[in-house]
Amino acid sequence: MRPSGRAFNELRAVSFETGFTKHAEGSCLVRFGDTHVLCTASWDETTPPWLRGAGRGWVTAEYGMLPRSTNERMRREAKNGQSGRTQEIQRLIGRSLRAVVDLKALGERQILIDCDVIQADGGTRTASITGAWVALNQACAWAVEQGIIKSSPVRDRVAAISCGLVSGAPALDLDYDEDSTAQADANFVITGNGGLVEIQATAEGDPFTDEQFQALLGLAKDGCATLSAQQAELFS
Repeated sequence: MRPSGRAFNELRAVSFETGFTKHAEGSCLVRFGDTHVLCTASWDETTPPWLRGAGRGWVTAEYGMLPRSTNERMRREAKNGQSGRTQEIQRLIGRSLRAVVDLKALGERQILIDCDVIQADGGTRTASITGAWVALNQACAWAVEQGIIKSSPVRDRVAAISCGLVSGAPALDLDYDEDSTAQADANFVITGNGGLVEIQATAEGDPFTDEQFQALLGLAKDGCATLSAQQAELFS
């Protein structure tokens, strides 16, 4: 059994609370068990300087963890500069969302995503991606309602999930206790149509086999399909 008592192919309890903040064009509080992330999407009628005149837009993301999102207080990165981990995660979020957005249809505009981890218990990057898509889609629906764009540039859903080898067995959606002791861990970003956007996989000790990787991939596909269905229900 896993420490949480879940089956090896079982997600944590996942929920999405849309429209969580008053001012953002799109917002979502996403919960993966005890990992809670506030995701907002802000519409911007400008593009980065390097994209001006290119006839297409951009989606970018920022990510951060609040000081008491973990067991011990962390210092705010605003005082110390962003860590390499933070920079890597926010780039991952941006890439994941751009994979399902028609940037030309967006026009010379950008959508700014903010993912703020309120409480962390493993899988903060995967929860951020999954919740950020909800906020992004909400912001694009807002822009259509306002007559800013004719139709949403969002072409598909995208979700992400972690998997790993826990006591030698493939397991889905690792919490912190599992992630900190797993023999291998991986993050998968998958579209609603089943397309692979990104895979991050690392052995923490002995190398894992191709069979083990295929088992993790199978769990991730099923898990992301479940998350994608939950995303779709929010906008049905």
